[in-house]
Amino acid sequence: MKKLAVLNSSGEDTGRKADLQDSVFGIQPNDHAIYLDVKQYLANRRQGTHKTKERAEIAGSTRKIKRQKGTGTARAGSIKSPIFRGGGRTFGPRPHDYRFKLNKKVKQLARKSALTYKANNDSIKVVEDFQFENPKTREFAGIMKNLKIEGNKVLLVLNDLNRNLFLSSRNIPDTRVITLSGLTTYDIMNSSIVCFVESSLEMLQKDEK
Repeated sequence: MKKLAVLNSSGEDTGRKADLQDSVFGIQPNDHAIYLDVKQYLANRRQGTHKTKERAEIAGSTRKIKRQKGTGTARAGSIKSPIFRGGGRTFGPRPHDYRFKLNKKVKQLARKSALTYKANNDSIKVVEDFQFENPKTREFAGIMKNLKIEGNKVLLVLNDLNRNLFLSSRNIPDTRVITLSGLTTYDIMNSSIVCFVESSLEMLQKDEK
């Protein structure tokens, strides 16, 4: 079991330690589970509304544009043919639903695998819970600097939604604030540093047992 120092918003060691349980942060990582979970996440985000007009959907005359024989060129029956400029597209994209099902246990395995990779790379930080009374981007940036994680792709995981923290972070590049319920394998793998507040780390390890 790994232990991490709990820092305060000033970047100072509080003297407390947070336990990273092996059942969540110390498993044997499964790369294929991570691949499937990330693939599903990205697929579910696709709108699938792509569409091009085919030959039957093009507006234009259906008159035969030239005689069948004797021209020395290939026969052509309609200006809407895909071989002509402005004609319909052959085998163009159609609206498509890219979503697919993934078992809950596979998603749990993927998330634990991603967290294990971050723990093995010392890319996890734990900070005591803090609040903002009003949205303050400068104060939030100051906390990132105190924690020595500025300039990285930071994922701050909260236990509950905090609107002021969210608003304070949204103008800072490569910084994202989410709640524990919205934590995905993609978010973990797409960040350089995963920063948990104490309450979110406790709840995560309680839920994953």
